[in-house]
Amino acid sequence: MDLNGKTKGQIEAAVTTALTQFERDFLGRGPKQARAFIVSDLVLVRLTGILSPAEQKVGLEQGGVELIKQMRSRLIETSSPVIVAMIEEATGASVLTMHTDISTRTGERIFVFGLDRDLEMSLNA
Repeated sequence: MDLNGKTKGQIEAAVTTALTQFERDFLGRGPKQARAFIVSDLVLVRLTGILSPAEQKVGLEQGGVELIKQMRSRLIETSSPVIVAMIEEATGASVLTMHTDISTRTGERIFVFGLDRDLEMSLNA
């Protein structure tokens, strides 16, 4: 796929915008902050402030952390084809792997996408 002369910063911004929109459309609310980083053949995305006030309250209850993690994990797994397509569109690379975790303590989600090539090197060439 062609990057059409996009810079690393433009691609990182496109990834950030795509995942922020995903959070809004599929999960009901967007993050307070989002940032993407291209590192070699990886795209790292950090979303902060993603838990709703209700989820924050549930997280304080016994078993609440596990419940929130399980629910959010299931939603991401169900939506993974959509997420992968958004990352591939933004980066011009194929996604080989996707990993994610959420912290109910900090309200932060991290995504790591493994790509089929070293995107950072391609952009610096």
